[in-house]
Amino acid sequence: MGPYSPWRRAGDLVVISGQLGLLPGRDSPTMVEGGAADQLRQALINARRVLGEAGATFDQVVKATLFLVDMNDFAACNEVWVDAFSPPRPTRSAVAVAQLPLGARAEVELWAHAPAN
Repeated sequence: MGPYSPWRRAGDLVVISGQLGLLPGRDSPTMVEGGAADQLRQALINARRVLGEAGATFDQVVKATLFLVDMNDFAACNEVWVDAFSPPRPTRSAVAVAQLPLGARAEVELWAHAPAN
């Protein structure tokens, strides 16, 4: 979607670019219907796929950043988060932003500790 890599490996760290709630397999980017929580749910599905391409899993995620256009969505997004990650969950920052690409309401960036084979 942009001039960047979907993921990069630096030694045992895998960092993925911010993921939005885009539906895969479309000719043009299509955001999942619903609000920030629905978009986060899809963004995490997309993130799982990108991590897999890099040879990492959700269980290896150690750091996350959640970007929200409206902090009133924080509680609903936490519910999605709890469903997506098993304890011990990764550390996380949540940041309010004025705007996200494609009119998104939520974006997530993940860092995984995934020792190279």
